[in-house]
Amino acid sequence: MTDYPLTWLNDILLAAGLKVAEVPGWQTRGLNHGFDPKGVVVHHTGGPAMGNMPSLGIVTNGRPDLTGPLSQLGLGRDGTFYCIAAGFAQHAGPGAWHGITTGNTSFVGIESENTGLPVDLPWPDVQIDALRRGIAAILTRLGAPAIMCCGHKEWALPKGRKTDPLFDMDSFRAAVAQSMAGTLAPRPPIALVDAAGRQTLRRGATGESVETLQRLLGVPVDGAFGPGTEAIVRAFQTRHHIVPDGIVGPASWAILSPS
Repeated sequence: MTDYPLTWLNDILLAAGLKVAEVPGWQTRGLNHGFDPKGVVVHHTGGPAMGNMPSLGIVTNGRPDLTGPLSQLGLGRDGTFYCIAAGFAQHAGPGAWHGITTGNTSFVGIESENTGLPVDLPWPDVQIDALRRGIAAILTRLGAPAIMCCGHKEWALPKGRKTDPLFDMDSFRAAVAQSMAGTLAPRPPIALVDAAGRQTLRRGATGESVETLQRLLGVPVDGAFGPGTEAIVRAFQTRHHIVPDGIVGPASWAILSPS
């Protein structure tokens, strides 16, 4: 058993059609405690109300009272999975689920960005959809059924110690099971080009289309769609009340440069 058994996380999430960002060093991050994952625990961060994944630094590095990493994955409000650690993380605390009582060594932790307050319900569709599909992909890789996904509130002992996540876990697990069975309807894909023939752009894209985008955004023009450009795109999308996914598709182009 390796100390870093989850180095495949980015590959299986990308194969599921999800957005993935790799936190530098994630493949060798994780405390040396032996880690043999059998399921997934769902958390909310309890972090700020604004921003896509403002809790990423704390989840990666820990807090004064708890050494990081605090989960293997983070999930931003735009549905981006952040690969944080391929090894052991301190996310579960005392608890039990289906006969297992070793939370940190037996479960993958996902910290989803959400304040944990009723005002932050419902979660964005793009985020909850990514969570379902991501967990389905992880459980399939682990050879585990949907019941091996639990909320922190279901895991934690004594009962009532945790409230995350606030949404109903039974209906969520049913959707995870559908995704694992291939019966969950796919989200409509983003068109590759808009009506004016402009290419949909995302992190990793290069070339003249990216240069055009950067000029329209008023950022330094280098023709490379990197994390800096993506952050500006998300901020632009938030200001214009469209899904802040960092992807420049037809909806974003229509605002940036009406044809």
